This record gives sequence, structure tokens and C-alpha cells, in this order.
Amino acid sequence: MESTGRGRTAAVVVLLLASFMDLMDSTIVNVALPSIEHSLHTTAAQLEWVVSGYVLTFAAMLITGGRLGDMLGRRTVFIAGTAGFTLASLWAGIAGSGTELVVVRLAQGVFAGAMVPQVLGTVQALYAPRERAGVYGIAGAVTGLAAVAGPLLGGAFVSGDVLGLGWRAIFLVNVPVGVLVVVGALALIPQTKSDHPLSPDVLGTVLAAGGVVALVYPLIEGRQAGWPWWTAALFVLAPVLLAVFVVHERGRARRGRALLLPLRLFTDRGFSAGLIVQLSFQAGVIGFLFVLSITVQSGFGFSAWQAGLVVLPFSIAAAMTSGAAAALVAKAGRTLVGIGALLQAIGAGWSIAVVAGGSDPTVAGLIGPMAVAGAGLGLVLVPLTDVVLAAVPVGDAGSASGTLSTFQQAGGALGIAIVGTVFFDSAASGHDLGGAFGVAAWVVVALGLLAALAGFLLPRVRPAAAAPSVTA
Repeated sequence: MESTGRGRTAAVVVLLLASFMDLMDSTIVNVALPSIEHSLHTTAAQLEWVVSGYVLTFAAMLITGGRLGDMLGRRTVFIAGTAGFTLASLWAGIAGSGTELVVVRLAQGVFAGAMVPQVLGTVQALYAPRERAGVYGIAGAVTGLAAVAGPLLGGAFVSGDVLGLGWRAIFLVNVPVGVLVVVGALALIPQTKSDHPLSPDVLGTVLAAGGVVALVYPLIEGRQAGWPWWTAALFVLAPVLLAVFVVHERGRARRGRALLLPLRLFTDRGFSAGLIVQLSFQAGVIGFLFVLSITVQSGFGFSAWQAGLVVLPFSIAAAMTSGAAAALVAKAGRTLVGIGALLQAIGAGWSIAVVAGGSDPTVAGLIGPMAVAGAGLGLVLVPLTDVVLAAVPVGDAGSASGTLSTFQQAGGALGIAIVGTVFFDSAASGHDLGGAFGVAAWVVVALGLLAALAGFLLPRVRPAAAAPSVTA
């Protein structure tokens, strides 16, 4: 189904507003973590779950959410997901305990996973292939704007104590936006479905998500609990569940059923290398931003607004290099990914000298390392998707894209679990927060180097234009 005129333009505005809301929600929370900890008396593990729980359930729902839209109608699922996301945001804004906030964030991720896949799915249904590049360009700009706006708005809300709400405003701001999106969707977005929808693989989703949760849960909760026996049991259970998932997917393949993740793609070295890059790079980036925000506020007395300013060079540099990368990807896609991952590692290493070097860090002193790390992000995200998808058979492009997006979110959850655990364990072992950040940031450096090495295993191809990621 393709349409013309003002109607579809208005529909795209509504879709991108929802995308902006989700992306901003992903970046706005970090600067509020110390305030949340002080207000709700949360544990370190609960702080990790506030961020990682959202991306974990988001990752689990992405592919299934896309298929539900194909089956039930993208407009229907988009409205349901947006309404649920909005209600969860309201609940998060009035949460009375750390446990309650974690539960709500888990729900919020599920609804976001239903909402977000419908954005590009609807764009593809409304626009002919030759017309999509312009819409994708606008979507990329929205991504960049959300990345910049999130930390700044979060810092302004918390430091300015807007309407006396403090950190609660970072969630409550979604409520009027979400209501506007739902009303706009009801009035402006046409119903679209796939002519050949793939049925959701519910058991596969449960097995895959269970395997990741069995890995992440003990990493986050184990340190605080003293690493009891169940942490080891869950570490053993994680690969078992993932192995059962592989057996399940092979069985579905033999029966001709739709797969959650086409296992044949994993036999391709380039695709597997792309997943390693995605997982390790995102783990490093998200884990780095998580511990940095806590360190500068709780360790060095930065306000939430100053913490937001610290992230600003990162976001601006990422936006600038992503534009350059889009122009160069056809000539040097694999090289750009490798260089970008190295820059992320260099930026993290430089930040160790600034934060853990013995003198108190400043916003100005962090401009350099944050800009370098952000430049690395921009050089990785756009080329990675294009290079990996260009080497995948056309019939598997949709599944491959969904897998990349899922690994992106799962990497974020793992990053918070791994880097956050190292950080809090170092702090509990006697390091001041600056020293604990230094230890954790070396893990980020290692993850960046791993991503760089895997990046040079990517295929040498000339990728065509691809849809941008709306889940970055």
C-alpha cells in the first residue's frame, strides 16, 4: 500500500514523534539516577535495572512486535504500544519505591518494543522505495535530536526541579506527548498489514530472552547478594536455554515455520562478526555512559544539568560523524566501523585520565574524551547496519535487520550489567568513585577493542541505502 499527499506526511510526523519519545526516554534517564537513588533509597542493583530492564524487555519484544504489526495491523499495534508506553511513563513518574520503578521500566520496554517497529514498517508501506530516502534522512535527524535533547532535558528537569517534580518529570513529560501521538495516530495513520505475515515465535522469544536474563540477572544482583549458589546456577542455565532455543529454531525450520532468528545467517562470518561488533560496542557505550553519570554526580558533586552537559559533546560528535559515515560507507564501510570502535576505546581511555587521574574533573575537561567517544559511535552505527545487510541475501534482510537491532539492545543491557557490576564492586572494595570509574572504564576500553577487531572481519561490500535504525 502506497499513498500520496499531506495525509501520509502528517502520519509520518506522528510516527516520528513517537520515535523521538522513545529515543529521548532511552537517553534522559542516566542523568537522573543519583536523584532517583536519593529519593527512593534504591540499591545499586535497582539503579542498574532501571536502565537495563528497559532495554532488555525492549530487545525481547522488537521482532515479535514487528510481526504482530504485520499480522494485526501496524496502526493497531502502534496505538496499543504507544498507549501502554504512556501509561507506564505515568506510573514511573509516581512510583514510590525502587522495586516499583524497576517493574514499570520493564513494562515500558515491552510497550516500546511493540510501538517502535511499526514506525519504519508503516513508512515502507506508505512510500515507494524511491521516496523513502528523504523520510529516512528525517528519521536520522530525529535520532540525533533525541540524543542531544535527552540528557539536556533530563538535567534541566532534575536541576530545575520543574513543578516540584524533580526526577519524576523525566517520565511524566512522556504523558502529554504520548496522548498527542495516540490521538494523532487515530486520526491520521492508515491501517497497513503485510500480505504475507509471519507468525510470532512465542516460545523462541521466551527461550532467547530467558537465556539473556539468566546471564544478566546474576551479574546485577549477585554482587549485592554475596554471589550465592543461585548465581552460579543461573550462569549455567543461560547457555542451556540458548542451546534449547537453537534446537527449537531448527525444529521450526524443518517444519517450514517462521523463525525468530534464521540460524543460517550465523554461519556467515561477516554477519556473525557484525553481531559481535554490535553486542560489544553497544555494551561499552551504554555501560560507559551509565557509570560516568553516576561518578560525576555522586563522586564529584556535578549537578544533573552539568552531567547533561558532559554528554553533549558526545551526542554532537556522534551526529556529525554519522552524517559523514553515511556519505563514505560505500567506499570504506568496514574501515569506518573499525576506526569508530577504536575511537570509542580511545575516548574511554582518555576519560580515565580525566576522571581518575587524581584531580577533580570538569565539564570542560571532559569535552575532548566525550567528543572522541561520540565520534566513534557515529562511525559505527550507520556503516555497521549497511555493511552487514548488504552481504545478506535479500530474502533474509528483514530478519537480519531485526537481529541486529535486538543485539544492539541486548548489548546495552549486558553493558550495564558488566560495567556497572565492576564499577559498584570496585567502589565497595574501597575505591573512591573516581577510582571505581577508572576500573570500569578499562572494561569499556576492552569492549571497544573487541568491537574493532571484529569490525575488520566484516565483509568488503558496497552497501546500498538502508533504513536507519530507530532503536539506537
